[in-house]
Amino acid sequence: MTDALININGNNVETLNIIIILTILSLVPSILMLTTSFTRIIIVLSILKNALGLQNTPPNMVLVGIALFLTLFIMNPVLKEIDEVAYQPYSQGQITQVEAIEKAEVPMKEFMLKQTKQSTLKMYADFAELDLSKIEKDSYTTELPMTVVIPAYITSEISRAFLMGFLLYLPFMIIDVVVACTLMSMGMMMLPPSMISMPFKLLLFVVVDGWGLTFSSLVQSFN
Repeated sequence: MTDALININGNNVETLNIIIILTILSLVPSILMLTTSFTRIIIVLSILKNALGLQNTPPNMVLVGIALFLTLFIMNPVLKEIDEVAYQPYSQGQITQVEAIEKAEVPMKEFMLKQTKQSTLKMYADFAELDLSKIEKDSYTTELPMTVVIPAYITSEISRAFLMGFLLYLPFMIIDVVVACTLMSMGMMMLPPSMISMPFKLLLFVVVDGWGLTFSSLVQSFN
């Protein structure tokens, strides 16, 4: 009877572990997107697409692909460090799974904290009832939990992405205004300004190598 109960309890624990693992795996894509440079890149590219007035060009799948590969390029040093300090020792049996996760968190926290505004980090630390003044900046990566670092990083990233998107949107908005005013002064009120301004915006974007400048600015913004 006792053996039967032990088997049942063991099966329940294994089932619960499987459910937890599957839940974590289902959240991995979202976690990776929100803890890397992907968020800023995809928001900026989406705003740029709207600024150009293009409906389906480039397709959303292309924008996501560009964001993913730029993310891999930007995150490559962090991934290498995680491989060296966490994955390789764990795969060789030198450290446990828990220790590997703890070591892998440090490079990720370092990356996120470099991009996080101090005021935003303090706000979430206050929400979590943590006193940042009692923690040295050099100890942030070990003392601050991921539950504080990730929300602060996401908030900072969205804010910075919208600022970059605004700066990209501004010159195209000026072209729209100039074209609209010109058409109104000529009495061509029935002609959609967007149809006339579109070629000028595309011409400006191509002449100044818009894609190259955008990608370069995105990459350099993380340095």
